[in-house]
Amino acid sequence: MFTIQIYTVFVVLTLVALAGLFIFFRLSRKQSKPLTPLMGLGIGCVVAGIVFGEERWLGYGLMGLGVTLAVIDTIINLKESH
Repeated sequence: MFTIQIYTVFVVLTLVALAGLFIFFRLSRKQSKPLTPLMGLGIGCVVAGIVFGEERWLGYGLMGLGVTLAVIDTIINLKESH
């Protein structure tokens, strides 16, 4: 395997493990909130960034956009809860 393929497999496995932990802890809580459209779009951008990782500017740009959308969604949800 090439080095980039090893890194890609590692990142995908890490994301799957984090998603599994997220789902596990989310289901264990009594009050679960549905996934918001903005958070879903952010997750989609991160996954697309991984898929299009061959073009570095596109991959990193999509990942950055996804993380930014997730942070914005978190800030909006924190403001609404207070």
